[in-house]
Amino acid sequence: MRNAIIAAILASVVCGIIGTYIVVKKIVFISGGISHASFGGVGLGYLIGINPLITAIPFAVLSAVSVGIINRKTKINEDAIIGVIWSVGMALGLIFISLKQGYAPDLFSYLFGSILTVTHSDLILMSILDVIIITIVYLFYKEFLSISFDEEFSTVVGVPTNALYLLLLSMVALSIIVLIRVAGIILVLALLTMPILISRQFIHDNLRNLMVSSSIISAILVIIGLLVSYTLDLIPGATIVLILSIAFIFAFLIKKYIPNLS
Repeated sequence: MRNAIIAAILASVVCGIIGTYIVVKKIVFISGGISHASFGGVGLGYLIGINPLITAIPFAVLSAVSVGIINRKTKINEDAIIGVIWSVGMALGLIFISLKQGYAPDLFSYLFGSILTVTHSDLILMSILDVIIITIVYLFYKEFLSISFDEEFSTVVGVPTNALYLLLLSMVALSIIVLIRVAGIILVLALLTMPILISRQFIHDNLRNLMVSSSIISAILVIIGLLVSYTLDLIPGATIVLILSIAFIFAFLIKKYIPNLS
């Protein structure tokens, strides 16, 4: 449980920071494609016998960069690109797993999350990725802010928008790796989007405030979901997503019927 709570806090940091960019930049579907493509790395980890999260990192980043480059350099529809990357990643993962002798006992945890089984090495990897993401956002905060709201103007004034876009997608990929053990590949989008959607019901003035509030909301709700799942013996990842959904509906109703609070 101690490891699970630490993992929830580490995951909440990237939920608040990267989730804000994902929602504002409207790249939710791209994030879904990246998360499913990372399954290829999970399968490779099983095949060669190392931590699947480690091998998922290059798969996720490569998928993110591929989507970004193809989207910017070709006329192929973005949805089609994402669909291809999504399918190829999942297919490779299944092939790698089928080549491994024996049964993959904790594969379910990578698909749907299992925060209660987070190991010390998982926490170290999550912490390293958190530090990398926070450092990059700190260094390029103004540039990311610019391309999030007006990419065309940013290009005109000399901001390297293409490079920053690929960097942003790469950070999305790293964030997904952080969240896989919490919610799994299938449910990771909920963690990346719902906390920021809740925050946006009440905060509109500042991107930084949005990131901080989203991180706090995410930490509180993930821990509540964790405790509920532990008490009722439910699947942690699914329970956390349901708690986030309930909180979002509640926040939406507050904004609608008590507008003075928004």
